[in-house]
Amino acid sequence: MTTIDLKREPRLHYRATTTPALVAVPSRPFLMVDGTGDPNTVPAYREAVETLYPLAYALRAAVKQATGDAYTVMPLEGLWWSDDLRTFSVEAKDEWRWTMMISLPDAVEQVDSPAVVASVAREKELPAGELVRLERFGDGEAAQVLHLGPFATEGPTVEALHAFVEAEGRALAGTHHEIYLSDARRVDPQKWRTVVRQPVGPQR
Repeated sequence: MTTIDLKREPRLHYRATTTPALVAVPSRPFLMVDGTGDPNTVPAYREAVETLYPLAYALRAAVKQATGDAYTVMPLEGLWWSDDLRTFSVEAKDEWRWTMMISLPDAVEQVDSPAVVASVAREKELPAGELVRLERFGDGEAAQVLHLGPFATEGPTVEALHAFVEAEGRALAGTHHEIYLSDARRVDPQKWRTVVRQPVGPQR
């Protein structure tokens, strides 16, 4: 049996430091659920998270049964934006659009993943089961940094990341991406670790 460590293979993608750096992030499979609104208040956000994890574990079991390969279920990730990026603001969370997602190994493409997702979503009556999709996604060239602490204090971290992109002669491109390395249900908010990633355009 082979153990697939998704955090070690693309080491830099899930091991950011508090110093911004450029990375190249290839396409890989993801489980995804789209939604809108304030993640602190809209039921759709909670339902998305409650749906993604059972499906991620079900796919891991299906891959292990089919191939003998085992892997650790990856942390929750989120893409965040608004219809008009010029007005995207932490003060207007009701206008946020988001995609919550969990990364998967390429091995999920060796099993009938859509059938597994549909079956488990139906059997467990997962609240966002009809909204889940399997899709490949990659940031391509991006800048990233590790944020320590609550999400509400991310502002200076994001500003520093954007300043780094500017200093590198690059432009912001694509969608703001966050990777939640800490389990917010069990870890003190002051100790939360979040990778903040921003895709960038070509050298100017």
